Amino acid sequence: MSIQITTAFVQQYRANVDHLVQQKGSRLRPLVRTETQNAEFEFYDRIGATSAQEVTGRHQDTPLVNTPHDRRRVALRDFDWGDLIDRPDRIRTLIDPTSPYAQSAAFALGRKMDEIILDAAFGSVYTGKTGSTTVTFPSTQQIAVDYVESGSAASSGLTIGKLRKAKQILDRNEVDPTERRYIACTAKQITDLLQTTQVTSSDFNTVKALVAGEINTFMGFEFVRTELVRTNASSNRRVACWAQSGLLLAVGSDITVDIGPRRDKRNATQVYVSATFGATRMEEEKVVEIICAEV
Repeated sequence: MSIQITTAFVQQYRANVDHLVQQKGSRLRPLVRTETQNAEFEFYDRIGATSAQEVTGRHQDTPLVNTPHDRRRVALRDFDWGDLIDRPDRIRTLIDPTSPYAQSAAFALGRKMDEIILDAAFGSVYTGKTGSTTVTFPSTQQIAVDYVESGSAASSGLTIGKLRKAKQILDRNEVDPTERRYIACTAKQITDLLQTTQVTSSDFNTVKALVAGEINTFMGFEFVRTELVRTNASSNRRVACWAQSGLLLAVGSDITVDIGPRRDKRNATQVYVSATFGATRMEEEKVVEIICAEV
C-alpha cells in the first residue's frame, strides 16, 4: 500500500452558505401601527375624551365643549450596513457571497427595527405643537418585578397574576377590546409561566401548549418571543404588552439593497443595505410594562 496515496485525497466544499442562529428580521413590525413618513419630523394629532352636558331647562345656551388636542412627534433615523468582497476573494471561493451578505444585512436591519419599537414602548415621547414637550412612561402602567397577586406564590418572573394585572390595566383604560393585544417576551418568561403554582388546570394546559409552540395566544395576548426585549438598570427584562395602535412605526425608506463595484477599492464588490425609520408610543394607556427577573 502506497503511503503517498493521501496526496490524492479530495477536499469537498459546499457551494452554499448557512446563516448562524439569529433572529431573522423583524417580528414586531406587523404588530404595530405602521405609517409612511416623508419628513425628518412628522406629527400625529390626537383628540382626547370629552363629557356630554345634561340639559336642565328650556331654551338654554348651547354648551361649548373644549375638545382636547395634542400630537406626537416622530423622528426618522437612518441605519445602514456595508461589507466588501474583494475581487481575488470571489475568484478563490466556490460561492458567490453577495446574496448571503445581503440577506444577513436585511436580518440585521429588521432586528434594529424591533429594537427601536421596544425602545419607543417605554422611552420618552415628544408632544406639543412643536414636539418640545417630553412625556415619560407613567408608573401607573408598570407592573413591578415583585408584584404578587393575592393568593399566589411570590415570583419575580412572568406569572399568570402579572398577565391578569396587565389585562386589567388595559381594560381599566378602556382600550378597545376588539383591538389585538400583544406581548413581547423572551423564552425565559414563557417558561416561567409553567412554574406558576397557583393556576387552574385550564390555565396550565394552555400555558403548556404555549411553551410547546402549539399556540401563541393566552389571556387575550398574542405572544411574540424575541430575545431583544430590553433590560432596565437592574438587568431585569422590561416585557412589553400593548394594543396594536399604541405603538407607531414610521418608515421613511424601507430596507434597500445595493450591490455593486467600488472603484476606489480596486473594484471590490460592495454590499450596502440601508433603511430609514423611527417609532413612538402613541398612547401611554395602551402600553403596559411587566418587569421580570431572569435568574
